[in-house]
Amino acid sequence: MPTQAKTPATIVTGFLGSGKTTLLRHILAHAGGRRIAVIVNEFGELGIDGEILRGCGIGCEDENSDGREQAGQLYELANGCLCCTVQEEFYPVMRELIARRDDIDHILIETSGLALPKPLVQAFNWPEVKTACTVDAVITVVDVPAAAAGQFAANPPAVDAQRRADPNLDHESPLHELFEDQLSAADLVVLSKLDLVDEQARAVVEALCREELPPEVKLVAADHGRIDLDLILGLEAAAEDNIHLRASHHDREDGEEHDHDHDAFQSISVELPVVDRERLLAILHELVQAHTLYRVKGFVALADKPMRLVVHGVGRRLDSYFDRRWRADEARRSHLVLIGQDLDAAALTHALRGAALAEAA
Repeated sequence: MPTQAKTPATIVTGFLGSGKTTLLRHILAHAGGRRIAVIVNEFGELGIDGEILRGCGIGCEDENSDGREQAGQLYELANGCLCCTVQEEFYPVMRELIARRDDIDHILIETSGLALPKPLVQAFNWPEVKTACTVDAVITVVDVPAAAAGQFAANPPAVDAQRRADPNLDHESPLHELFEDQLSAADLVVLSKLDLVDEQARAVVEALCREELPPEVKLVAADHGRIDLDLILGLEAAAEDNIHLRASHHDREDGEEHDHDHDAFQSISVELPVVDRERLLAILHELVQAHTLYRVKGFVALADKPMRLVVHGVGRRLDSYFDRRWRADEARRSHLVLIGQDLDAAALTHALRGAALAEAA
């Protein structure tokens, strides 16, 4: 019998809020018949980003003949930095996918905003994984407005603080070094949010990226995550074979194991009934000004809308949009997750309850 071809995996990396999930949405929406498995690495108690992908209505989940959702189509790694969780969670997930190779054409892996791609690529050299899968490409998404401003991320304190939680990193400009690490692992760089900058700013960012990239690595533009899939899938980079040649600030010369101090970061979940949209957004704007909040995300139930509202915030920037209708068997409740440092859970919860409608409280 002929040897079965390896299943290609695309790793999407980039800073918090750079547009990775938006790019994944586009890939799934335009899969063109490809059977794609998704692994989402999420930071916080609840994989809200995974929930967003589940609810996008574009076939992220299969259904049984009786209409029930079939578990296992979307995989979430729910404990922060992939360079730590990869050995604890990545391997069993990959074993499941490898066992279902006949049903999968491509694997998409989204790292968290604080994860480094190199350890994940190196994991593809584990014997059981290497015989079945290959890294088709590492795609690094660059937030062009943030990079042009010299910040590299939409919320520099969030990424900087999360990187400093690694006791093995001791450098003066961790944000810039993380940016370099993400570029050093890239087989393709996607420039996002170009609609927010002029040509001069774009040229500055392209030059900045070029300083860290070999000539064969291309830079391509994405308009709100929209990009020709032929540009990003099927690159056949086999990155696991040469990742050891790509220098990284995170490389360990002494081979010692490391732990992350996750106590420095808090993830608070807040359950609310039906809320007033404008009141909630106003309260959230006040909270991100007054507290060290890095991320706000969740689902919201509104009294006058049959649709579920997604709330997503990075730093002081808040967005909201409707993703789907509430199902008949769902309790119409609001659920928010706040990620930050030195958070007063009681005060934050009390403030958010102020958005609840009186008749629903």
